[in-house]
Amino acid sequence: MTITRRSILKNLALAPLFLGTSRLISQISPTNINASSRLQYSINAYSFNSELRSGEMTFYEMMEYAAEIGLDAIDLTGYYFNSYPEAPSNKELFDLKRKALQLGLDISWTGVRNDFATPNLTKRINDIELIKNWLQVSSRIGSPIMRVFTGRHKNKTYSKQDVKQWMVNDFKTCAKYGELYGVIVGLQNHDEFLFTSDEVIDTLKKVNSDWFGLILDCGSLPSDDTYKEIENLAPYANYFFIKEHVKEKDSTKVPADLQRIAQIIQSSNYRGYVSFESLKEGNTKEIIKDMFREFKSGLK
Repeated sequence: MTITRRSILKNLALAPLFLGTSRLISQISPTNINASSRLQYSINAYSFNSELRSGEMTFYEMMEYAAEIGLDAIDLTGYYFNSYPEAPSNKELFDLKRKALQLGLDISWTGVRNDFATPNLTKRINDIELIKNWLQVSSRIGSPIMRVFTGRHKNKTYSKQDVKQWMVNDFKTCAKYGELYGVIVGLQNHDEFLFTSDEVIDTLKKVNSDWFGLILDCGSLPSDDTYKEIENLAPYANYFFIKEHVKEKDSTKVPADLQRIAQIIQSSNYRGYVSFESLKEGNTKEIIKDMFREFKSGLK
């Protein structure tokens, strides 16, 4: 089975029955190699991490900001809900869904934090249950993809290959729940356990599910040639994640060439969401606005 983005989108034909998002239907057709890319833009809640955690900002205010600067969607990460790790009430979810509709926005993803690198089986089982519960949240709120991580646990008893094997098995279990609820389980490469494009692609192939995909975090690929790594992963991406930096081989952060990343994405004939996240100190709203402007200036 081919597990590139194109095959996954092709098999989403029935997903609107679960999801009901306004733009998902336009993405389900197989990608025509001659068609131009269709990019839509989102913002990740982590950009406003301190504001959301302190109560200075709400999801509603974040939505209003996204609509104001011309974005198409917002990413609502799970741990900014007061109930997390428990699922929010339907009323809370549906009020957010209604607000998004009023503003002409999609709720493009949700996300949780899990650790499948730990050898503690009980903890991994608990994280699978967490993912299962939040896949249901994603389905109710209309998000077509939910972010998961590898985890960063280090243990001298087990080799990296040992960890990869149980991690793949755990991802396979999660993908079955993703299929059940009509939501893709999206692995975000996060400079935690899988560090190269080859490792990420190998994991995608071993999980081998249309309901397990890639959230390509362009800012978390430590390499001597990060842009080549992005190019390698672009055909597998279900979602692109743009930060103001990329990482060198030693994980040193350097300013990202957003125009170059835009050209890589466009050249890959990607159709879908590009989400922005700022980690800088300063006026986050202005930083995101500038990132959005610079990225778009690189498109032809």
